[in-house]
Amino acid sequence: MLYIIMAYDAPNSEEPRRTAHAPHMAHLDKIAAAGGKIVLAGPCLAKDSPDRQIAGFFGSLIVAEFASLAAAQEWSDTDPFLTAGVFEKVIVKPFRQVIPQP
Repeated sequence: MLYIIMAYDAPNSEEPRRTAHAPHMAHLDKIAAAGGKIVLAGPCLAKDSPDRQIAGFFGSLIVAEFASLAAAQEWSDTDPFLTAGVFEKVIVKPFRQVIPQP
């Protein structure tokens, strides 16, 4: 089943984001290794700008397939961005894709 992970950045999280980026990307690879699939993932920009240095971030969004809500929550709870203090709040919920049809 698909799950949405909506993470909101903590204030002043730019440096922890840089430091934890490589471990976070490796953690994303664990989804596929566990038999899941990432539908989409990426940072949410704070401003409407193609230059991410100007735009900054306010969080991240992941839509991915997990075996269960508990598995999605466990993955989220161990994400290096959360443990490094990049995220201050993370919401994990079931998601039903309608468009485009899977």
